Amino acid sequence: MYPKGNLFIPAEVGQLEAILKEPHGEAKGVALVCHPHPMGGGTMHNKVVFRAAAGLVDAGLITLRFNFRGVGASDGEHDGEAEKQDVRDCLDYLSKNYPHFDITLAGFSFGSRMGTEVGMTDERVKRLISIGTPVDKYDDYDYLEDLRKPILFVHGDRDEFGALENVRKLVEKVAKNTDAELVSFENCGHFFDEHLNELREAVKNWTEKHLSNPRD
Repeated sequence: MYPKGNLFIPAEVGQLEAILKEPHGEAKGVALVCHPHPMGGGTMHNKVVFRAAAGLVDAGLITLRFNFRGVGASDGEHDGEAEKQDVRDCLDYLSKNYPHFDITLAGFSFGSRMGTEVGMTDERVKRLISIGTPVDKYDDYDYLEDLRKPILFVHGDRDEFGALENVRKLVEKVAKNTDAELVSFENCGHFFDEHLNELREAVKNWTEKHLSNPRD
């Protein structure tokens, strides 16, 4: 059994189970992390989500990870599209409780899809992180070409749901209009099994760089 979340987020569906972690020292911002597909066993306790959240905390951000509707103790049922409202509800929670901080939004796999769709147009979100972007599962990521916010892509060269070559093509398109960076790992599949610490470090380093960039 996974441990229970330490809070519940008010949501359109009722409430969403979540975990909030604070950094040591003074906080520099807040972050939200979205987990992979529930039908594949995705939860906020996923090891990639946990490491990404840890990297954001390392960078000085108060970080929230949550269970999408129908997962764990969250209300509702899996939908596949309505989860975007869950993301909005979590952003509402962060902006209400930490109104003076920018929001960094990260997502892994399905969570990257839900997160980027919401975050690219939500003014409260200042930067995005897309991990294990499933470009071969969802073949319409072209909407990111309209992105005007900094974004980090983290990917493995053996990802089963998105060929690195196709992710690189997407990054090149996105980079025409904004600061888009790709960090890739060799001999690495979708779940970053041997590269979790490197993933955490990549998230931390990129976030720290952009927190100190006044253009963000």
